[in-house]
Amino acid sequence: MQFSHSTVAGRSSCNRDILSVKSKKEISVAANETRRALGDSAARQLANTTKTAPQLLTITPRWLVQLLSWVPVESGTFRVNKVENEQEIEVVCGSRDERQLPDTFVDYVEKPREYTLSAISTIVDVHTRVSDLYSHPHDQIREQLRLTVEKVKERQEFELINNADYGLLKNVAPEFRLAPRTGSPTPDDLDELLSKIWKEPAFFLAHPRAIAAFGRECTRRGVPPPTTVLFGSPFLTWRGIPLIPSDKLTVDGAGKSNILLLRTGEKRQGVVGLFQPGLPGELTPGLSVRFMGIDRNSIASYLVSLYCSAAVLTEDALGVLENVEVGNYHEYQ
Repeated sequence: MQFSHSTVAGRSSCNRDILSVKSKKEISVAANETRRALGDSAARQLANTTKTAPQLLTITPRWLVQLLSWVPVESGTFRVNKVENEQEIEVVCGSRDERQLPDTFVDYVEKPREYTLSAISTIVDVHTRVSDLYSHPHDQIREQLRLTVEKVKERQEFELINNADYGLLKNVAPEFRLAPRTGSPTPDDLDELLSKIWKEPAFFLAHPRAIAAFGRECTRRGVPPPTTVLFGSPFLTWRGIPLIPSDKLTVDGAGKSNILLLRTGEKRQGVVGLFQPGLPGELTPGLSVRFMGIDRNSIASYLVSLYCSAAVLTEDALGVLENVEVGNYHEYQ
């Protein structure tokens, strides 16, 4: 008897299907015979998973905000009064005769600079269905507000350094702007900066890469900078002054950055931060969170606002080493 090609192919396919079904049954039987307890995959259906709160990569320690002295401001305005005739104030010393004493007075600048607090604000929206159903173990509203507040505070530090009006980089007087000797920040450069801001300097402020570049130059010269501990964290120091890192002092496309040196505090006539006290819904000084209501789409809204500024009370409270190169490396023998 002769069979057509299609008939043979059909029988071959049928045989393969039978073998496949048979193999699956054998594997299933074998699995049932060898497993003697509940498996992980099935058991997880009855287990509670331990979950972290949301992690935000961009959060930094914000050392500048912690190290500044903060002054409460009324009506959102801070006026820096200055003396106008410093060189004309006359005094005498050790006079034993009857010569006439000098007449003098202290004149004030008639139109002093005024700083107005700037607002960093945003609105956080949370659907009530989400906050009602999915707030255990982590409260959805609390986490939404916490992460938003962190971003607002990060923006605050950025503005303190880079704002076009009150930012530290924009308010350094020309005579207190220095250039590095060779490109990279060296011990000589920081000594020169200290010679400018010599009245009770508080700290250097620099990008972490700029601090690392300074450390390499110190190591190359055999004078590795000592460290100190602030807020439980180690910091490099130079001449006893800590180098505080902040990524808000940016590095440009050419690999250059700036290093600031500050004197802080109102009594020292230094750099101060400004904030508005007593805000409605105040969470921390100058920062408030207020509930705005629920709209017809069941979305709850929260207003997050932070009011801040900074003021340089005298020109010699702030200096900068400009355009330091942060990408130079050395081979050590």
